[in-house]
Parts: sequence; C-alpha cells; structure tokens
Amino acid sequence: MSQHNNNSLEEDGRINYFDRYAGVIKTEKIYGEAYLRWAYETLLGRLMLAAVVKRALFSRWYGWRMDKGTTRELIVPFIDQYELDADEFVENCKDFESFNAFFSRKLKAQARPIAGGDDVAVFPADGRHLGFQDVSKVDSIYCKGQRLSLVDLLGDERLAKDYEKGSLVISRLCPVDYHRFHFGAGGKVGVWQLINGPLYSVSPIALRRNINILTENKRVITRLQTQNFGRVLILEIGATNVGSIHQTYQSDSMVVKGDEKGYFAFGGSMTMQLFEPGVVELAEDLVENTQQGRELYARMGDRLGVAQAG
Repeated sequence: MSQHNNNSLEEDGRINYFDRYAGVIKTEKIYGEAYLRWAYETLLGRLMLAAVVKRALFSRWYGWRMDKGTTRELIVPFIDQYELDADEFVENCKDFESFNAFFSRKLKAQARPIAGGDDVAVFPADGRHLGFQDVSKVDSIYCKGQRLSLVDLLGDERLAKDYEKGSLVISRLCPVDYHRFHFGAGGKVGVWQLINGPLYSVSPIALRRNINILTENKRVITRLQTQNFGRVLILEIGATNVGSIHQTYQSDSMVVKGDEKGYFAFGGSMTMQLFEPGVVELAEDLVENTQQGRELYARMGDRLGVAQAG
C-alpha cells in the first residue's frame, strides 16, 4: 500500500501532530516561527538563506552566542513559555552556565523509562515521529510528491540497496525538546561516520519545499548490529544553529537499549533509524498517523515497534 498523504503542515501554516499520551491532535508551538517563515517562504529570505544561514559559520556564531553566560537569563522564560517540566532535569535551573548548557541538559533516569523486552525497539529521542514500514512504497514525505533518496542520504549505493525495502523512522526534535539522543535497541555499535554538508532547517516549513535538505545537511551515520533487529543504521542530522552533533558513546562497544549516544547543541534537529526489510513491525499509532499526514509525538524510550517473528 502506498503511503502518500504525508503533509504535517496544514494549509493555514500550522504544524499539527498527534500526542500519543493525550490521545489528541495538537498544534506545535514553533520556536522562531517568524524567522523560519521569512527565510523559507519569501524571496529575500531564501536569498539570505543561500548566502548566509545554511553555512556552518552562521551556526557556529549562534552557538558561540548561546554559550555566553549572559544567555542564562533566557532559560526560565523559555521553560515557562514552552511549559517544560523542570523537575525532570538533573540540574537545577539556576545552575546552568548558559542557554546551551540548559539546551543539552540531562534528565533524571525515571523521567524517561525504557520500554522493556528484547523484541521491543524504542524511540531514540523526544520528538515528533514519522514511521514508514516499507520505505520503497513511500511517495511523499512532508509534502506530496517528495521522495527520499537513500543513495543520497547514505552516500553509499551498496548500503542503500540493503535498505531499499526496509523500515524508516524519522524523529524530529524541536528546540523545546530534550536534545540528547539514545540507542533504540541494544547491540554492538560501530564507529560513526560524518558526511559534511550545509545546515538548513529541518522544520516542516522548510522540508515541505525541499525534502533533499535531509540528503544535503551535515549528518552522522552509525551502524548498530543487534540480535533481534539485524543491522540498524542510525543517523543524526544537523540543522540551522545545530552545527554541533556530539557523540558521547564508545565506538566498537556493546550498548544497552536506552543508553545515551550523544546530544545536539542549540536548535532543531533530527534523527533517523533504518531497519533492514522484514525485521520490525512499527507501532500501529506511528504508522497510522504517518499515513494520515501527521507526526506522532512520543518520548525517548517509548515503544517504536517490535521484532517480526521469523
């Protein structure tokens, strides 16, 4: 069955998603919405985007700015505006040295319980997720008629061939989300590979105009060999103001489901998991909302899918 109705951006410009926990459709509070719409929906904005914003220098400058101690005054208003739960944080709000330190905060272990079972894969990050059971049948991502090239995404034609009928889960992190990412399954993890590129936004506002942002942006690819899900490809994709993708795991080691893999510096960003054909059955609400053109909001450690028998 072709999955073709994927457009999380409504005609009036709102970004809607389905909240797994509340069981209702919600509208995203977009951080920096006015700037995003100017940059991607106006001619002058797109010219500036091509000239300056997509370049790493811009994101490094913004990251440097968010590292300054004076940005601490932004933390509490940000928490209040986006209704974050400060009781989940390991550190007290007043102890963060900068906004960037707050942005890459750690959470208490009990704040993100990991779904049990060796046959259960989990979401690697808090965020809004899309799930495609068979990526070869997808003829639309974020906007009708847009297909994602695995060859361009992975930079390896042979590797792309192995996953051309596999399952894909895209996890989009907003600036308001917890920005550490974790392993969705346990196993032997390899050395991460960097593919350099520009730093466009990964908001649906940008992606509905050009899905190839995902195959052009700076990204990291890691191979995870698991017992129940075969070889899983894990990708972290940078975005505007997220030039820094920090890996904190130990290469060529055994990891447990839910172990921290790394974190993003300031901004929105994205992770992906690619599964080999026939190894995972994605969660029903994930697939159903994706087919209806909506992302599913779920937190790190929650159930993404189960291993297929046989």
